[in-house]
Amino acid sequence: MTRQQVMSALQSMGTAQNRKVYARHGAGENVFGVSFAELRPFAKRMGVDHPLAEELWATGNSDARTLATLIADPQSFTAASADQWVGSISYSLLADMLAPVIARSPLAKSKLAKWTRSRKEYIRQCGYVLLCCLLKDHPQQVDDATCRRFLVAIEAQIHDSPNRARHAMNMAVTAIGIYRPELREEAIASARRIGRVDVDHGETGCRTPDAEAYILKAAARSPSDKRSTRRRS
Repeated sequence: MTRQQVMSALQSMGTAQNRKVYARHGAGENVFGVSFAELRPFAKRMGVDHPLAEELWATGNSDARTLATLIADPQSFTAASADQWVGSISYSLLADMLAPVIARSPLAKSKLAKWTRSRKEYIRQCGYVLLCCLLKDHPQQVDDATCRRFLVAIEAQIHDSPNRARHAMNMAVTAIGIYRPELREEAIASARRIGRVDVDHGETGCRTPDAEAYILKAAARSPSDKRSTRRRS
């Protein structure tokens, strides 16, 4: 499909109700309002097409950019193009969508180091979502020493970080506690020192969870953690 054909298809799938919902989440005015229930099957039918993904991203349309993250080839990003994509984000969902793509690319570790140091809201958000993705799906990319350094950095910087970045940093502490059982106590201690994390989610029902409670709840559901607890008792 050509860029124009895709844009026409997206426009036809959009709804006024979804546009209102996405606007409340910060999507801006350049959005058709396509539901994920339609967008994901559409992307699956299209398959991976990185050149088209680049064209869709360049439109600035939120639905087109979301689709771009679903059809992009992680191996085709260059350091410059990854920075260009993340630097043009103005909608938090797109930071959440781009991070898993970069997590599957050879750039993951370098962008993790760079983006988590950024002072820009959505770049820092994407960096810390990237850390969460690596911990969950690519754990070999992040060692315990790196996790400990991030805990220290998050403690020192979270309350002075931009809005959406604070949410991602809080979730990174949570991810360390969940996916690195050997660091769980350290993550919980960090969460306690950090205390409450205030994030403005706009006119939505979204909330930033308490990291300690989230870690403990996830650990209680984990079969491996339950077995470890029984062995220690």
